[in-house]
Amino acid sequence: MELFIFLLAALFSVLNPIGTVPIFVGLTVDYTKKERSRVALWTAINVFIILIISFFIGQYVLSFFGITISALRIAGGIIIASSGFSLLNGKFSKNRGIDKKVQQDIENRNDIALTPLAMPMLAGPGSISLLIAFYQEHNTTNDSILSSSAILVVAFIIFLILRSAHYLAKILGQSGIVAISRIIGFLTIAIGIQYIISAVLSIIRGI
Repeated sequence: MELFIFLLAALFSVLNPIGTVPIFVGLTVDYTKKERSRVALWTAINVFIILIISFFIGQYVLSFFGITISALRIAGGIIIASSGFSLLNGKFSKNRGIDKKVQQDIENRNDIALTPLAMPMLAGPGSISLLIAFYQEHNTTNDSILSSSAILVVAFIIFLILRSAHYLAKILGQSGIVAISRIIGFLTIAIGIQYIISAVLSIIRGI
């Protein structure tokens, strides 16, 4: 159960669905309530699929390219910590790789559930690298079931948050969303640094 709670908390911090609320509201401002629910549902489904694939198949990608788990942890830790700093500085959306021109193109699309909402805004490099590294240490049948359950719960939480995005934006206000995002950002930095420390210690023990 501790494994489930840890992965759930880690994924929630890295994915930061609360920080996606103002962007979701902006992209769906002209949508009907039914259309918003549809986009929220498909975003959650897409995130679940991306994370599950990353969790179970990511290690084989590493093997193909000859990347060690320590290198992945350090790279993932840097990316995760970088995302956390971006959250603390209020520049998270700018680091998602979406410029103004692309943003305008996205807003003209009928379906934004996959891009940019599911990827790269939610299921980005940080969460993918986190899951790949996590699988290296927790790949038993029981661990896989608990991890898959955590991913499913995170996807469901994302659906609930995005489905209620317009209400949350009104209740929390811009300052409330920023405050929550910065708290999550601090936790995200801690997770990233912990991954780097674990990788360095692993390398030192192997010498």
